Amino acid sequence: MKNKTVIITGASTGIGKEIARYFIEKGSFVVMNSSNEKNLINTYKSFGAPENVIYLTGDVSKQETGKKLAALAIKKFKTIDVLINNAGVFSPKPFLEVEENDLDRFWNINLKGTYFTSQAVIPQMLKQQNGSIINIGTVLVEHAIGGFPATAPLTSKGAIHALTRQLATEFGKNNIKVNTIAPGIIRSPLQRKMGIEDADSLAGLHVLNRIGEANEIAEAAYYLAKANFITGETINVAGGHTIGHNI
Repeated sequence: MKNKTVIITGASTGIGKEIARYFIEKGSFVVMNSSNEKNLINTYKSFGAPENVIYLTGDVSKQETGKKLAALAIKKFKTIDVLINNAGVFSPKPFLEVEENDLDRFWNINLKGTYFTSQAVIPQMLKQQNGSIINIGTVLVEHAIGGFPATAPLTSKGAIHALTRQLATEFGKNNIKVNTIAPGIIRSPLQRKMGIEDADSLAGLHVLNRIGEANEIAEAAYYLAKANFITGETINVAGGHTIGHNI
């Protein structure tokens, strides 16, 4: 992936930050995005302001943000080889308490963000007859937890899983690969935002009896970015969450 151009949304914190770090260290040209300008600049500086990185602040739920990211990548680095649709929001709320604005928030950021940013980069990938799109879903789409009510975000993530398969099918003949990474419980700021003070207390949800680390998602993203014969797949990076639990 050295000298390949990689766009990463939601790249200022958590999983997105680690994905960006991983690709930067491998010598990729990286375009970092976040809706939080302060966090994005701080993260860029924490990486040492590397020459192979540029960044753009913007809300991916707005179609113009995806277009700006694609245009910036082409202007600066000439190609768009990989898009990692990491930007997203997730929080639990009982089904009977979900309101319209809750659904709008998850669908706008999670699904529309993934949809519009993919729409923005595919024309360049068609010109190249090559490219890789990696979406971030969740294992909870296929393996829900009764004590964790999250219908609003899960429906948006489930739509991303479906979008992955359809895009892979539509553009496979153009050598554009589209896959989903479905993380389990990963150590990141997200847990604290959801009110989970001790993320390690959830270790039993995985048969490996531990939670995952953000760099393990980055490793999976790097593998899929390089893979030339994998498309339309959902790769669970979840320590066995979908096959069993430790209680």
